[in-house]
Order: sequence, then structure tokens, then C-alpha cells
Amino acid sequence: MSTLYGIANCDTMKKARRWLEGHGVDYAFHDYRKQGIGEDRLRQWAAAVGWETLLNRRGTTWRKLPEAAREGIDEASAIRLMAEQPSLIKRPVLDTGEALYVGFDAERYAGIFS
Repeated sequence: MSTLYGIANCDTMKKARRWLEGHGVDYAFHDYRKQGIGEDRLRQWAAAVGWETLLNRRGTTWRKLPEAAREGIDEASAIRLMAEQPSLIKRPVLDTGEALYVGFDAERYAGIFS
């Protein structure tokens, strides 16, 4: 079974969940704002897709970080920040057990689950 990671009230998450449910895809949902997310898992994800792909630089949480934290960001500091502030993780993260996908795109999901 696939696991969808994200934040329940995020609009993109809602689209992804509607798509999965509408296409009869069984999945588990992990709200990493409520349930947390460990640095070990974030390191695994970073190894799979790259930490730059995981880091949400478009959200308000990123913009509220001190400039020094944003400018000096590297993999270790990004993982630490994402673990401390999960809203810094791009959403959704879909783990099919075979591959990891970051972000939602209906066409890509159709290809994954065809």
C-alpha cells in the first residue's frame, strides 16, 4: 500500500487525496505536522530525490526563516529544519514502496497507478 505524506489542510494535499480516492487507490495518510517526521526518513527521501526537491522554498514558513538560515542552507541544515518545521517539506510526498514522488500532478499519478 502507498503512503501519502503531507499536511491535512493543504490544498495540494486535498487534490492528491481526492485523486487517489476517486481512482480507487488504497493509501495510508501520514500528517507530518501532527505525527511528525524523523530526520532518518528525511535523509532517506533526500537520498532518493535530493534535498532540494524536498525543501519547500515557496511557502511562508521558508520566507519567515532568518536570512542567514536561508542563505547558508545545505543538506544537513535543510533536513534538520524540515524535521523541526514539517511545513518546509514540499507536499505531497507519495511513497509507493517502489519509488518516491514529490508534488502532485494528476497525469503523473495516472501513470504511476495505471
